[in-house]
Amino acid sequence: MSKYGIFGVALLAAIGLWLALSGKSTEPASGDTMTSGSGASALADVVVPDTLSANAQVGKVAFEAKCAECHGENAAGKDKAGPPLIHKIYEPSHHGDASFLLAAQNGVRAHHWSFGNMPAVDGVTDGDVKSIIAYVRELQRANGIN
Repeated sequence: MSKYGIFGVALLAAIGLWLALSGKSTEPASGDTMTSGSGASALADVVVPDTLSANAQVGKVAFEAKCAECHGENAAGKDKAGPPLIHKIYEPSHHGDASFLLAAQNGVRAHHWSFGNMPAVDGVTDGDVKSIIAYVRELQRANGIN
């Protein structure tokens, strides 16, 4: 693992430790903006933009193949499977692009949600993840998450 990968993992661990020790939680509280989605098991309503960039279109296909099983259609989350990525927790200032890349490569310990640890994603390349990130970020912007 490169020194940047180690730094990213250490940074995520430090943030999680700080949250745990400070008693603060970023898990959605009652009255938070998450609502039931259009699908029976979706955890958030997601506005899908009319158009996506070429890179985000590629990312959508990869997301549907590798991520949607847990993170739901259009990253709206899936009940008892995985959190919505269209949520303020995943805004770029809190979970930068590198954190998505590291999560796909190495998996990630549960720290915001009670879905359990996320395993590494088999068969996904760095290029795939970069396209997936483009797709998720365009969805986020369409939903007011910048």
